[in-house]
Amino acid sequence: MKKMVMAVISRDQANHVLEVLVTSGYPVTFTESRGGMWRQAQYTLYTCVAEEAVDDMLRIIRENCRAQVEVETDEAKTAPQESIQTMADLGGAVVFVWDIERLETY
Repeated sequence: MKKMVMAVISRDQANHVLEVLVTSGYPVTFTESRGGMWRQAQYTLYTCVAEEAVDDMLRIIRENCRAQVEVETDEAKTAPQESIQTMADLGGAVVFVWDIERLETY
């Protein structure tokens, strides 16, 4: 059975994820969109794959759509000498998978 996979990924990370998916042999289509509370730019990736390939595709997305960034605490605004910097993981994806009952190409 075929599965439709739709992944919503931040624009900053989507190009890398898209490149890895295509290099891995997955045909992927994407659209650019804005959404969420901050109306951030995102890519929505679409593909139709065999059911057996879904876990591999999700692994690729999971492993390639996170980035570590340096974050300063609020104390940096009021007392720069008290600034505390830390690393945080940003990114991620929202992924939807559903059955395809019928697939036609023309």
